[in-house]
Parts: sequence; structure tokens; C-alpha cells
Amino acid sequence: MAKVFGIVLRVCLIGFLVVHAYGLALKFVRVPASILMGQRALAGEEVRRDWTPIEAISPHLVLAVIAAEDTAFCQHEGVDMAAISKALEERERGQGLRGASTITQQTAKNVFLWNGGGLVRKAPEAWMATFIDFVWGKRRVMEAYLNIAEWGDGLFGAEAAAQARFGKSAADLTAREAALLAAVLPSPNKWRVDPPGPYVRKRAATLQARMQTVRRDGLAACVLE
Repeated sequence: MAKVFGIVLRVCLIGFLVVHAYGLALKFVRVPASILMGQRALAGEEVRRDWTPIEAISPHLVLAVIAAEDTAFCQHEGVDMAAISKALEERERGQGLRGASTITQQTAKNVFLWNGGGLVRKAPEAWMATFIDFVWGKRRVMEAYLNIAEWGDGLFGAEAAAQARFGKSAADLTAREAALLAAVLPSPNKWRVDPPGPYVRKRAATLQARMQTVRRDGLAACVLE
């Protein structure tokens, strides 16, 4: 039994070191793919992605995803404990459990982990989010996120989404177009940008107003300045 335990421990240690070495390398090289991309490809779906440096992505999209997904992106260290506490309090009051994942956690999940899994996945997701926030820095995390986020129909990343939805480069997205893309992020295969339904149009309008607040209050300064 002790021998088996020792083998398992060594395997876990090697796995831990390999994952973190891979994570360190991704500070300098492009993320080759995500597990979700692989799942889509195995299901027979055409996966489209063009890695684009953050300098070639419209600042409007940075503002939009922060407004939509994580207004505390520049303040937390990968995990937003205040948002988690608020979500748990709401659950205790019978309001249901809303998502409290940060952009950094979503990036960690997409790069290193898998969809689903509930609490079993949440612990390593939180750890890897903290790791990449420290090692990569905010700007690199945002760059990776915008290049692996799913926008439906096998589209991954800002450039593929901008070309398919609006026929233009991600660098040329307007505030309205960026808000539309951010509006569908929670369910990109359910909600449409082309054409947007009433809910997406309304959410995009709300996000445009929030984007102004994000810019005014410097909530995207860790990426845009």
C-alpha cells in the first residue's frame, strides 16, 4: 500500500510540475488551443481561430468584456473573493447561485481544465487563476482570454468573431459591435449577434453604458494603460 501511495504521489507531483511549467511557458508563447476547442473539433465542428496580439484588438472589446464579465478584473488577484461571498449570501437568501468566476478563472479553465465538474474543478481553477494572474500579469491574461473565448459556431477568439460577425478585423470593432460580442459571452451558442434578438440588443445597450463607466473609473487601466 505504501508503495502504491508513493507512486501516486510522484505522479501527482510530476503532473503538478508539468502543468505549472506549461503555464510559465504560456507567458511567452501563444496558447496553442483549449480543451473546449478540442471538444468542438472532436464533435465534428469546424474550429476557427486567428491568434491576435492585444495591440491589434479594439480597446472597445477590452472595455466590453470587463463591463460584462468582471468589473474588478484589475483589482483582484485572479479570484474575486468579494463576488464569491456576495453570490453565497444571495444563495442563502434563496436567490439562486449566480456565477462569480472572474475573467482570469475563465481563462484558467479554458487553458488548463475542462467544462463542467462543479466544485471538483473549482479548486484547481482558482489555484491556476491565482498562478497566471501572478506569473502572466493582467495584460497577458486578457490577451489570452480574448484569443480563446468562444463566440459560437466554432468561432474562438476576437479576430475570428469579428471577421465572421462583422466582416472586419478585431482592431476595427466599434463600441456597439464590441458590446454585442460581449453580450453573448455567457451563452455564445444560444444568443446571436447576427442578427441580435431583443435580449441581446438590450444587454448590449446596457454594456455600452457600463463601458463608459469602466473607462471613466480606470477599471481597465491594467490592460489599456
